[in-house]
Amino acid sequence: MTVRVMLVSPAMNAALREARFAGDAAPDASGLRAARLAAPRVPVADRVVCGPSARCAGTAGALGLRAVPETALRDWELGRWAGARLDEVGAREPDGVAAWLGDPSAAPHGGESLLELCGRAGAWLDAVSGEGGGRVLAVAEPPVVRASVVHALGLPPEAFWRLDVAPLTLTELSGRAGRWNLRCGRPLAPETS
Repeated sequence: MTVRVMLVSPAMNAALREARFAGDAAPDASGLRAARLAAPRVPVADRVVCGPSARCAGTAGALGLRAVPETALRDWELGRWAGARLDEVGAREPDGVAAWLGDPSAAPHGGESLLELCGRAGAWLDAVSGEGGGRVLAVAEPPVVRASVVHALGLPPEAFWRLDVAPLTLTELSGRAGRWNLRCGRPLAPETS
């Protein structure tokens, strides 16, 4: 049976504006406003879930969704780097950042490696497809969306770094475990000038 998994990236927050690693900050005022404007463009689903972060839950609420938190969709666990800015970590731990970017199995921050993140996102995606057909909508952090795409398409883990996921965009995977089709990056929020 075919399943359709619709991944919505959460609204903008201060941590994203400041290029901070993870952290659990709710969407900021402009992010919430954009999510409320995007609400009419959210596709209909049989089941709605979200990552357990304040950003995902806040976005789901602003989109008018009654989402059930899903721990498998939690943000990338970046250990001691969580909440720090990339430039700060790069200045403090240049070798660690280089290892993190160059070796998918590296976890110099003490959290999850890229391989572990892709494995977790992939396991969730496979479990959803194993539950039968239907439409699942998930508000998930950008690293989880990127890891899901890497898994679904059987891409090498290094492809993760080449995928961009903007706030309030829809990435759709349809098919089943082992055979997915991708439709990526449809903006949900109306264009502003």
